[in-house]
Amino acid sequence: MSFKTITSVHNPRVKDAVRLRSARHRAKQGRILIDGARELLQAMRGGVRLVEVFVCSQRCHSSESGAVLHRLETLAADVWDVPGEVFAKLAFGDRHDGVLAVAEAPALLLSELAPRGAGLIAVLAGVEKPGNVGAVLRSADAAGVSAVIVADPGTDLYNPNCIRASLGTVFTQPVCTSTTAETMAWLRDRKIRVFATRPDAERQYTEVDLGSSAAVVLGSESAGLSDAWLADDVQPIRLPMLGSADSLNVSAAAAVLFYHALSQRKR
Repeated sequence: MSFKTITSVHNPRVKDAVRLRSARHRAKQGRILIDGARELLQAMRGGVRLVEVFVCSQRCHSSESGAVLHRLETLAADVWDVPGEVFAKLAFGDRHDGVLAVAEAPALLLSELAPRGAGLIAVLAGVEKPGNVGAVLRSADAAGVSAVIVADPGTDLYNPNCIRASLGTVFTQPVCTSTTAETMAWLRDRKIRVFATRPDAERQYTEVDLGSSAAVVLGSESAGLSDAWLADDVQPIRLPMLGSADSLNVSAAAAVLFYHALSQRKR
C-alpha cells in the first residue's frame, strides 16, 4: 500500500494526536489515541471508528502489525507514513509497534450496556489508577465476565495506560462509566444481587454464589468503597489475608473473584 506522508514533528495532525495523551484534550476532541498493533486490532474488532492512522514502516515487524496494515485497505481512515522521529513523538512509552491511530471515543452509557448473559457483573468504584482498571478489564475478558461498570471513575477508560493494560479488551467487551447512584439503581432494577469487597466482612467470597445474576464491587486501594455500598441490600465479602498485608491489589482481587465465578458457572 502507498500512504500519504508526514515528515515533521511540527505537523498539526501530529500535534493534535500527541495532545490526546491528556484526558482534557480527549474530552475536548472527542477522540482517543490507540497505540499498539494488538490494541488496534481489538479496536477494529470492537467496531471503533478510526479517524487516522500513523504508520512507521521500518518498525512494522510483528504479525500483528502486518494484520493491521492488511485491514487498513478496507478502512475509510486517513493513513500517514511517518519516519522514526515522528513516530517516536506520537508513541506512548517504550513499545513501538509501528502503528497507532486516532479514533472516535466510543460512547459508554449505562443505559446502553448490554451484558453478555446473566453471569457476573463487575463494578469498579472510584478506582483511580488506569493500569489497574485496564488489568481488571483484561481479567474480566479472560474469565467471561458479563459486563464491567466503572462507577465514579478516578481515570477515564481511554487513558493510554488503561488501553495498554487491558490489551485492547476495553474495546471488545460490554463496559461503561457511570455514577455510583446510577449503578446501584441499574443493579436494583434488574434484581441483581450485589456483593461488596471489604476487608472487615464476615463472609468469605467462597461462601457466596457469584455464578449468575450477581455483581461484585471493588473499590480503590487508597479509599476503599464509599458508604453508599453499605446499603442493606449489599452483602459484604472478603478475600482471606493470611500474611502481614491487609489487602490485595485491586486487579489481583478481581482476577480471583472472576475465576471463582467462572468455576461456579461451570459447576
